[in-house]
Amino acid sequence: MGDPKGFIDIKRTDVQHRPVGRRIKDYNEVNVPHSQEQLVEQAARCMDCGIPFCHTSGCPLNNRIPEFNDMVYKGRWEAACKNLHSTNNFPEFTGRVCPAPCEQSCTLNVNSDPVLIEHIEYQIVEKGFEQGWIVPLIAEEKTGKSVAVVGSGPAGLACAQQLAREGHKVDVYEKSNKVGGLLRYGIPDFKLDKKIIDRRMEQMIAEGVHFITGIEAGKDISVKYLKKSYDAVCITAGAGVPRDLNVEGRNLDGIHFAMSFLSQQNKRVSDEPVRKSDILAGGKNVVVIGGGDTGSDCVGTSIRHGAKSVTQIEIMPRPPEKRDPSTPWPLWPNKLRTSSSQEEGCERMWSILTKAFKGDSSGVKSIECCKVEWTNNDGKWSFKEVEGSDFELKAELVLLSMGFVHVKHDGLVSDMTLELDERGNIKTDNYQTSQPWVFAAGDASSGASLVVRAIDHGRKAAAAINTFLKSK
Repeated sequence: MGDPKGFIDIKRTDVQHRPVGRRIKDYNEVNVPHSQEQLVEQAARCMDCGIPFCHTSGCPLNNRIPEFNDMVYKGRWEAACKNLHSTNNFPEFTGRVCPAPCEQSCTLNVNSDPVLIEHIEYQIVEKGFEQGWIVPLIAEEKTGKSVAVVGSGPAGLACAQQLAREGHKVDVYEKSNKVGGLLRYGIPDFKLDKKIIDRRMEQMIAEGVHFITGIEAGKDISVKYLKKSYDAVCITAGAGVPRDLNVEGRNLDGIHFAMSFLSQQNKRVSDEPVRKSDILAGGKNVVVIGGGDTGSDCVGTSIRHGAKSVTQIEIMPRPPEKRDPSTPWPLWPNKLRTSSSQEEGCERMWSILTKAFKGDSSGVKSIECCKVEWTNNDGKWSFKEVEGSDFELKAELVLLSMGFVHVKHDGLVSDMTLELDERGNIKTDNYQTSQPWVFAAGDASSGASLVVRAIDHGRKAAAAINTFLKSK
């Protein structure tokens, strides 16, 4: 603990955003970083709480948060950078896009505002790159073993980097033209500039990781080829099957999955070719179905396109303004959150059921909706339509953002005859699948989750693969 009275005397100051009128005209990152003086002051708020729930309960990576907060307060930035990287391969990603479960489990959050953990993490790694402290960690000896990692999202990247540092030959297969998976094609540039990914890739290439893009495993290369060429394979392909909404009119033009919309825009920003018809929101009434982070990203992107209006609807009830008693500290709280995209101009509606899409040969024109009422019977939630609550929303573009079901089964997963769990994810035991030489990590095995959990899975899968290779 840096300042014994810091948490008493110093108030939390949240990260500010660029003015709405300016930021909606570009795709640059919206956050305005704190000054170093402000950051040191915020680090001083970390208290000697005895049991740091931020570290033990909140952070899936078990980042040593009180330690690096104290180092920042004392000006030991290089030590803080080393400390942070000892548990997290990519703090520049989590410092930008993580919902910060560590902050919600911060002891201060019992009755005050939590420590500004996520932004302190962001500042540490940015200073590390600026000062040249982050360098390739090249294995002193090669093992002669080879691993194929399928998918270059956060889980695949973490797994590949850990294995390369153990001295194994690592090839990462990515079906898209560039490395990054969800980080590159799912998260808008105004939240994560793609140069940040490229910067880290340079380090990984120097460490021996070989990236092979534009190749889909199971389609362009066979299971037979993988088994012949590698000692082990790790599938980190993500939960690629989006949840659909099968109601009347679903086949109308102008109804798209959120990820199709977001990935197209990210390709435009990076001057990549868009091979399918453009999905554009300019001049249209846009309705985003789904109230999560991906839906919020659709809102911000639609506003930057110049949408006529943007409405985000959610079937779940409106969360309370403050932590609900059903999710007490240190659990992730059920409460209302407003993203930077939603601040930019979006009507939000809760407890709304989509009943049908209406339109003509030119595409969707409106959505038939109604209000629903939720009840909780012995811990089981259910809803019913509110009689006489039917209404219509204008919509020339509908974006479905209701989450993901499971990993794609066609191709690699089915060709490998991998056992699946009851939700359709790849079933694993310590990241090892029903085929002993095949491992799986991230959303492919857990279902859709957070970037920080994907990194954690990648690290742990690498440890399991390393043990497996040593035993051969």
